[in-house]
Amino acid sequence: MKRIVVNGGKQLYGQVSISGSKNAALPIIFACILINGISEIENLPDIGDVCVALDLLRGFGASIKKIGNTTIIDTRSLSYVEPNLRLVESIRASTYLIGSSLARFGRCPLMSFGGCNFSIRPIDMHIDACTLLGAKLDDNMLSCNQLRGGLIEFGKPSVGATVNAILLSATAEGDTIIRGCAVEPHIDSLIEFINCSGGTIIRNGRDIYVSGRELHGGKISVIGDMIEAGSYLALGAMSRGRVDAINCPVGNMDEIIDVIKNLGADIRLENDLISVKTGERRYCSVIASPYPGFPTDLQPIIAPLMANGLGGEIIDTVWSTRFGYLSSLAEFGINYRLIGNHAEIISSEIHPGVAVAPDLRGGMACLMTALAAEGQSIIYSAETILRGYEKIVEKLSVLGAEINIEEN
Repeated sequence: MKRIVVNGGKQLYGQVSISGSKNAALPIIFACILINGISEIENLPDIGDVCVALDLLRGFGASIKKIGNTTIIDTRSLSYVEPNLRLVESIRASTYLIGSSLARFGRCPLMSFGGCNFSIRPIDMHIDACTLLGAKLDDNMLSCNQLRGGLIEFGKPSVGATVNAILLSATAEGDTIIRGCAVEPHIDSLIEFINCSGGTIIRNGRDIYVSGRELHGGKISVIGDMIEAGSYLALGAMSRGRVDAINCPVGNMDEIIDVIKNLGADIRLENDLISVKTGERRYCSVIASPYPGFPTDLQPIIAPLMANGLGGEIIDTVWSTRFGYLSSLAEFGINYRLIGNHAEIISSEIHPGVAVAPDLRGGMACLMTALAAEGQSIIYSAETILRGYEKIVEKLSVLGAEINIEEN
């Protein structure tokens, strides 16, 4: 186990390069299971979740090597084995085994799929998509002889269920229509990768049309991570310095930029660069909702920025119970009131503290608060944060932060 030790209170200045998107990389990696060929993926982030996903592919017999910024995945000789439970339990994206393993091997056990424990996260929509295309569920084992195209209709947008529906239908026999799907940028990235691998998928609004095809190796570059970019922008605004984030997916970040502006930050845009510095702090109300709304993954990140200013309120319509991180932020002096899916963040005197990272984004919120508090803070379970932020110590150190990762 590792801990992060921070000597906070420093103004942060400088430039940080945004890595490839975790949420785009993981569906692409699991889509390689469908492919009888060699795929090339550029700009994979070097983070814990990606390492686990690659290890799960190795378990089926995939050959993986990295040359420069390109990861080469050879999935020509895969065979089914029971997935490693420890790996499956460590990341939420292991749910993508449902679609990919069922499509490639005709089977997938239902296991204790992992990830951040901030809410009950059912997989009923995933299973319904499987059965609608011909799979059967028996004793926690999904199985099929041949998936066949059909109609999948989601009652609400779900990124995970949409990814699995695409994985199921990409090589199924015949045509599939997926209605009510999620439209996050990483859904389009997955579609792009499958299409360049020989697939035929078209998205029109919240409807996706798929004609099943045999897939060969493809090539794609992972888009920039809008959640990482939003994290560094919020951090720059909070530190009362100036942070320039490059390689940002600016076109996907309208709501993120607007919220950080509304909290009082001064923001400048130039191509793929976003520059942020502290402005006059303002109270702001934020509603987290499916894309193109403000992302639920960033609502924990803006809570410290609100507390360090004039306060604010957060409503989460995606995960109504995603506020457990607030008790961790309280260790740094942040005050709040919580009613259901509505949190009021109160302007607070932030001080150094000791906390355990409660989940990936909540852990980053703790780290942001520690960086703003003058004095030494410690955050345990650093691995939780490293699951989703590449080279975080190096990037923060370049900005002037005093931060180290130590073994407990």
